[in-house]
Amino acid sequence: MTSIKIAPSILTADFGRLADEVRAAELGGADMLHLDVMDGRFVPNITFGAVVVDALRKVTRLPFDIHLMCVEPERLIEQYAETADTINVHIEVSPHINRTLDTIRKMGKRAGVCINPGTSLTAIEESLADADQVMVMTINPGWGGQQMLPAQLEKVARLRRLLDEFGNPAEIEIDGGVKTTNIADCVRAGANVVVCGSSVFNEQKSVAENIAELRRAAG
Repeated sequence: MTSIKIAPSILTADFGRLADEVRAAELGGADMLHLDVMDGRFVPNITFGAVVVDALRKVTRLPFDIHLMCVEPERLIEQYAETADTINVHIEVSPHINRTLDTIRKMGKRAGVCINPGTSLTAIEESLADADQVMVMTINPGWGGQQMLPAQLEKVARLRRLLDEFGNPAEIEIDGGVKTTNIADCVRAGANVVVCGSSVFNEQKSVAENIAELRRAAG
């Protein structure tokens, strides 16, 4: 059985009953909760901020995987330092990425660096030693429910080889379009963590059944 970690994204959950959705994810066996903070600048969509994240912290014990899809993410880190377990920032909007990752770690949190489909791995090579997690976007960020860009799995495979070559223990997280039909491909490429939105919350079955099916499909 694979040790893949499933991180449901609330982006496609029912926001009218968000606390119930989060509880269902925890009871259904999720490993962590993925929280997409979007600012309407780095990506076109606007989601939620620290107030919502603080409220959700009161209804679940799941680790929080915060994804800052925002410009100047270094200015927002402190807002999430109390609630987050991992804080992920994009290389595309963080020119001083090593300093940002170091700031996150000094706050006692896991630091993640994210990379968009159109960004080369070379952009983050010099920062891998400072990252606890690398998030590979397998969609163009901004909206849930998109189809995975399968060519990005080769990027994941190259990243896995690079991390293994240097003995780097950083986890690889895939974000975008993960479903039962492709989760095994994600695992084979070298992912440790998969973000699942619509495949957890927007299907006909219960959240628990969807998570269980994803685990079975992962192999």
